[in-house]
Amino acid sequence: MKIESSDTNVERLFTSDFLIIPRFQRPYSWDDENLEDFWNDVVKAEGEDYFIGSMVLYGAGRQQYGVVDGQQRLTTITILLCVIRNVFQELGSENLAKGLHALIERGDRDSVNRYVVMTETSYPFFAEEIQKFEEKDFETEPQREEKRLQASYNFFEKKVRGILVAVDADGAVLKDDKLEAKIRRLKELRDSVLFLSLIRIELDNEDDAYLIFETLNTRGKDLALTDLLKNHFLKTIKGKGSVDSAKELWTKILSTINGSEVDIDPDTFFTHSWSSKFEATTQQKAYKRIKSAVKATTAKDQLKGFVVDAEYYVSIFNPDQGWKKEQVEIINSLKAMRIFKISQHTPGVLSLVRANKSGLISDRALKRALKAIEDFHFLFTAVTSSRSSGGISAMYSSFGRKIFEAKDANEAGVVINELIEKLDERKPSISEFLAGFEQISYTKINTKQSSLVRYTLQKLAVSQKLAFSDDAANLTIEHIFPQAKMDADWNADIIGSFGNLILLTKKDNEELQDDSFEEKIKVLKTLNGSVPQDVLDAPDWTKERVQDRTSALAATAYHEVWNIK
Repeated sequence: MKIESSDTNVERLFTSDFLIIPRFQRPYSWDDENLEDFWNDVVKAEGEDYFIGSMVLYGAGRQQYGVVDGQQRLTTITILLCVIRNVFQELGSENLAKGLHALIERGDRDSVNRYVVMTETSYPFFAEEIQKFEEKDFETEPQREEKRLQASYNFFEKKVRGILVAVDADGAVLKDDKLEAKIRRLKELRDSVLFLSLIRIELDNEDDAYLIFETLNTRGKDLALTDLLKNHFLKTIKGKGSVDSAKELWTKILSTINGSEVDIDPDTFFTHSWSSKFEATTQQKAYKRIKSAVKATTAKDQLKGFVVDAEYYVSIFNPDQGWKKEQVEIINSLKAMRIFKISQHTPGVLSLVRANKSGLISDRALKRALKAIEDFHFLFTAVTSSRSSGGISAMYSSFGRKIFEAKDANEAGVVINELIEKLDERKPSISEFLAGFEQISYTKINTKQSSLVRYTLQKLAVSQKLAFSDDAANLTIEHIFPQAKMDADWNADIIGSFGNLILLTKKDNEELQDDSFEEKIKVLKTLNGSVPQDVLDAPDWTKERVQDRTSALAATAYHEVWNIK
């Protein structure tokens, strides 16, 4: 293995070669905290050689190097330089702007202009919206990574403009000298960025680069699981011919995960996928366990398994994707789990979805299992706020592996029955449930539980056989005793409790406004089939009636609606 290591700085790095961030690399992900730390380091440097770590590169063609480690810093540096360049131009310093742009885009040996840092994951957005100096060729629609890039640009633009504002506010600088002072401060900032020092580690080929990458990072203690797994798979699976299948498969996994409309953490996905098939693991221990199990003979099949699981995983957290319209009960159960904000169930649910998609279990079996999980977590998590010592997570991982190992539908059915029995055994008592149910509240000043309240009322409405003239998603929550009349007697806890709530269409709700119960009941009795009978039969509306109704609804919920079976 040939390794060349040299001390350099950002300016020398940007003037020597062209740097490619391949598509299979992790997308740009620095948040405001990362950017704040970087900005403070740059400002602190004040023209000195502030050290920003090592960058691992490998030869990828003439004048071109692939980036294995350092892509987040390279992208961030490029964004900041682009901001400074654009502000130079705004201040009328065209030469300074062009001089800086020459470090962002320059000609190669054939005199063809190329961007020095080229990232394939966010092409063409990064090139068109951030790096480009002249007028854009076309508009690009930002996706998740692009939005993060744009947010970083906005962050640095605000910081740089803050420097200009500080000059304007500095009474020691004469008015005629303000422009010159702003340009001088920008030049100092530019030089601080360009003089940032780093260690350039250059290797002949990509395999060696990944080996060094893992070694340099102390066995991955400070690295994302995704980075380490990518490194291991690409090192283990040797490409044949012109197609590098490992890169293609890896790119497909990240494209699926990062392309979801719901924010999904790739590290969590890999942990859950592995736990659902092989052995329970935490995110911290996942790399060692997966690495020890992934051998040259099995690596490609295991990587293909992650590709398939990625699509199923997205369908769990974004149920509107990956399911047919007629699978509405499956979709609704998955959406309910999102409302409950649970995660420990995921390995088990992933295994169920995988079994269903592969034809091992029917839609009916999947619906039954998901309904039991939904019922349990409504009782255990959403309402009672019970906490598991770890047994729940272990139960779901064990269940997931048993489903994965099941040879046929009958065997899978036995495993599902066992899970449902365990869930029923672990559910809270009716008294625990009632205590939690009574604590749930929804008012205009306390909307934190609005999704849970709406979900609960909708499920109760189905059990009460209520019918509405509008889609369930468009129904509004009506407080029978008006929120506007809240006082020390009728406080927020009473008014926001389930006993005082019903669902109505927006039109019907607006008609009621803040009328008294006597006036409201006249209107409610005209709404055939959409108002609970116990409300219509009520002779009056008192705090005691609301409390009694809350208890009655809790009993119905526990024994009839969310009864695990």
